[in-house]
Order: sequence, then C-alpha cells, then structure tokens
Amino acid sequence: MNRFILIICILASFPFPGFGQTNSKIIIGKTLQLHSEILNENRELNIYVTEYFDSTKSSAVLYLLDGSLNEDFMHVAGLIQFFDMTFQIPQTIVVGIANVDRKRDFTFATQDTSLQREFPTAGHSDLFIQFIEKELQPFIGEKFKVNEQKMIIGQSLGGLLATEILLKRPQLFTKYFITSPSLWWDNHSLLLQTEKYLLNESSYTPDVYIAVGKKEDKIMVHDAKTFYKKIKNHSSIGNVVFNLMPNENHATILHNSLYQGFLTYLKK
Repeated sequence: MNRFILIICILASFPFPGFGQTNSKIIIGKTLQLHSEILNENRELNIYVTEYFDSTKSSAVLYLLDGSLNEDFMHVAGLIQFFDMTFQIPQTIVVGIANVDRKRDFTFATQDTSLQREFPTAGHSDLFIQFIEKELQPFIGEKFKVNEQKMIIGQSLGGLLATEILLKRPQLFTKYFITSPSLWWDNHSLLLQTEKYLLNESSYTPDVYIAVGKKEDKIMVHDAKTFYKKIKNHSSIGNVVFNLMPNENHATILHNSLYQGFLTYLKK
C-alpha cells in the first residue's frame, strides 16, 4: 500500500497535457473557399505548408484528389512534413480538394446503362478538369508563389481521373501519382483508347508513378499493369515507375504507395 501511494505521489508531481492547463487547438493548415463558375458551386480547399515555409520562395504544388479532412488530406500532409524534415525536399504546398460528389467529378460519361443506374450523377469529369485548369490552378497561383512543378495524387476513381488528365491534358501536371486506378469504368474504354491519346504529339513529358496492391481485385491489377506497359516507353511520357505492392489491398495501399512514390520523385 505504501508503495502504491508513493507511485501516485510521484505521478502527481508531473504535469500531464490537458490537465490543469489551458487547452489549445493543433493547427496544421488552413481552409480556403473557391467559388467555381464552371461547376456552379463553392469548393473547399485544404492547404498545408511545411513548418519553415518561405512565402518569398517559389513552391511546388501537390494537388490531392479526395482531399477532404476526413479523407486523405491529413495523412498526405503528414507525409510531406516527414519528407521535408527527413529529406529536405523542395518547398511544397499541399492542396487538398475536398469532395462534393466524387462519382460526378472523377468519371467521364458512359453509355453503360448499368453504370448509369448505379451512379446516376456520374459522368462529368470534363467539367472538373476544366475547373482544375481554368480556376483552381490560377487561384493557387494568385495565393502563392509557385513554380512549374505541379503534381497530382489520385486513388481508385481519383486514379481514373488522374489517368484521364494524363492522357487528355498532360500539361496540367508534371508528376502523376496514380494508385489503384479504376480503369474498369465504362468497360475499360480509357485503357483501350490509351494508344490513341498517346498519338497526340506533345512537348510535355510528365513523370508517372503507378501503384496497385497484389491483394486487390484481379481486374484492378491487370488494368494497372496493362496501362503501365502501354505508356512506359512512349515518347510523350517521362519516367514511369510501376509498383506492384504484395501486401496491400484497395483499402490499405494509398499511404504506403505514396511513401514509395515520394521516395522515387521527391527525395533529393
């Protein structure tokens, strides 16, 4: 009993966070609002900059699809913080694009009636791509001093959108981080038309990182591998890395895949 009382007294002599102190919020970024004329709605942008961010220096910008606070923004911001602390990567701004209707924004129109029934709002990625090019990127350019390095992250349907941008508007980004892309959409039509889009001569040669988990659906793995094979040696594409991750499934892959992708393209 005496020993127990002694332990309690020792512990009581140390201050514990949250006990007897004024609580304060932990702030890792800020949220901006952008009204989109193209989408006819307000869009929320979650912004992260690293601890020693210098607004007088130009920054790379990492655009994150599925960038809501309850989606991927927090852990991607954490990865950039870690890479900045550990590897002193070039100054980078994370722009998380919060979702309104990801099925609407990340998919192109389909004639597949079963998909139309299952996803009644889908098929408007053309407008979302216009929003990125004509409103979002200029808005970020006005708010921050940015350089030519523009990167995008997309997983699943976000990976489908990132792939569509790579093939149709490759100049929008210099690096594409594509994880588990849903290339099954519209009966694999984007995948089947990849060569056609690559025939469009372009002076832009973006780098591409593609990851998929070996424990994902076989169609996801097959399509990701096929897409990699189609683009890996094409003159309009820069460096291409494919990462088949043996222990990952569709739910677990994103964080680890981005860590590996950042080692490839962000680490000095």
